[in-house]
Amino acid sequence: MAFAAASSFTTPLHNFCQAKVIPNSSSSWPCMAFVPSIKTSFGSAKSIFFQHGFAQISSDFPVFTAKSRSSGVYARAATEKSIHDFTVQDIDGKDVSLSKFKGKVLLIVNVASKCGLTSSNYSELSHIYEKYKPQGFEILAFPCNQFGGQEPGSNPEIKNFACTRFKAEFPIFDKVDVNGPNTAPVYQFLKSNAGGFLGDLVKWNFEKFLVDKNGKVINRYPPTTSPFQIEKDVQRLLAA
Repeated sequence: MAFAAASSFTTPLHNFCQAKVIPNSSSSWPCMAFVPSIKTSFGSAKSIFFQHGFAQISSDFPVFTAKSRSSGVYARAATEKSIHDFTVQDIDGKDVSLSKFKGKVLLIVNVASKCGLTSSNYSELSHIYEKYKPQGFEILAFPCNQFGGQEPGSNPEIKNFACTRFKAEFPIFDKVDVNGPNTAPVYQFLKSNAGGFLGDLVKWNFEKFLVDKNGKVINRYPPTTSPFQIEKDVQRLLAA
């Protein structure tokens, strides 16, 4: 079942980096809070997904593969386009046609430098990139400052942080919006092709989209899914 979320939402400026542990739950969501001000179409504020203003996350949180209820424009885009139809700017301000990645398996992720998920994700992303790049695997990282203001730096600062501290060699692009009225076209495409239980909303830093060699979105993973957990899916697509 897919759940659609309203496009308008607000985010409080506190408690962003506090890991909330839900009673009787075996896991927490570091640096992440779902807030009751998000307007949804699947129940009241008393929904189990929003008890105390936080989502109740289980240890086997599912991959987001449900299709979202997109507008007619997005629905047409889902059938007519592939990721290769888009041109984006890299971290140095140069235009990059994503058609250069035809025939490659892509993992696309919105990154941030100051999140509780930053260290583990950057380290694991760098590891699997080095391991699978020779087989035709690419990671496309898009900095985003929409979640707790945790990517506040300039493009040169972001590049220096990723490349110096974590030895990131995968492509890093210009800072973008992934939600709201200024959502980058490439993220409009990604979300319209792989909805989640909050519809088109990207939930937090380090949400991940897996794209096959033909530029089609195959899977969507929540922020707490580590890159290592995606490795088998990457292997399957590389072997296809």
